[in-house]
Amino acid sequence: MAKSSKTKSKTAATTPKKTKPAKVQDFNIMMVGQGGRLQFEALLQVASLRHTNPNFKGRVIVAEPQNNHRWDTDPRMANNDVREALGALGAEIIPFENQVFGGAYPYGNKIEALQILPEDEPFLFLDTDTLITGDLSTVPFDFDRPTASMKRENTWPQQELYGPGYNQIWGSLYNKFGLDFESSLDTSYPDEYWRRYLYFNAGFFYFRCPREFGDRFLDYARLIRDDPPEELVCQEMKPWLDQVALPLTIHSFGGGRVPEVSDMLDHEVTCHYRVLPLLYARERDEVVRLLEETAAPNKLKKVLKQYEPIRRIVYQRKGHKVRDMFDRSNLPRREQAIRNQIKRAKLWLR
Repeated sequence: MAKSSKTKSKTAATTPKKTKPAKVQDFNIMMVGQGGRLQFEALLQVASLRHTNPNFKGRVIVAEPQNNHRWDTDPRMANNDVREALGALGAEIIPFENQVFGGAYPYGNKIEALQILPEDEPFLFLDTDTLITGDLSTVPFDFDRPTASMKRENTWPQQELYGPGYNQIWGSLYNKFGLDFESSLDTSYPDEYWRRYLYFNAGFFYFRCPREFGDRFLDYARLIRDDPPEELVCQEMKPWLDQVALPLTIHSFGGGRVPEVSDMLDHEVTCHYRVLPLLYARERDEVVRLLEETAAPNKLKKVLKQYEPIRRIVYQRKGHKVRDMFDRSNLPRREQAIRNQIKRAKLWLR
């Protein structure tokens, strides 16, 4: 009996224990809801979230800029049907005040709106022109290590003849904020090639605390606007200011390139389509199908068709005419070429 007991004990000791899968951290999603196109895009995004992630537990916050001296026209969502539809989908519309940007630089909304999110709760910011196409719980977020979208082109800085190069321009910004420039570089790319330098599209970003991130993002953006290094004297900052300040903010918190996250969000779990004609031109069949399934319920259709581009591109199926114009296995390398072809066909609706 003793031998049997020892054998049993040894077997138990060497059998690997079953471990529970790591708990997926809850987080909140924020987007900016504004009058015009953005309010309808926000509704599409929230509807796609509920379609693909019915068990999402975080808050869904639509940040709404309020009318104040920073705006020439009222930026609020005036369409009550949109507001009611967002509420029916469980989204919270929360107002915020522009103190720094406003109508002069509406892209600053995504920076100033972070103030309304609950402190110390992880967040994911998404541009409204984004669909949720997959399971967010599969994305390996590390909210202590922020990153942003790598789905970008070399839009900034623009090289001037005899002007400073990438090293001087980006180096001057890192130096301005006391950041280590060298550790931000991707040295697999050659010197003075744009991909060597930390640069994101601001279509998504995340962090463990929106207040902490937002305060620094706002501070950097304001100082770049108001007191730029002399190396930036020839550089256009509209509409690129948020994308100039964003990599500096991310780097300052120990973040950077996180391909295991950005690859999924850029290509699988979300779709930052920019405008609907571009979605039909270049996205995979599954994304088109998801869009049309998301927009199909009558309650949503009655609201979404109030916006002409959605009515014509989605419901009147003009998007499929765009789709037939392109071979998705051989798309033009530059987005502008796709845009131009759609415009020539008079199907550029946004």
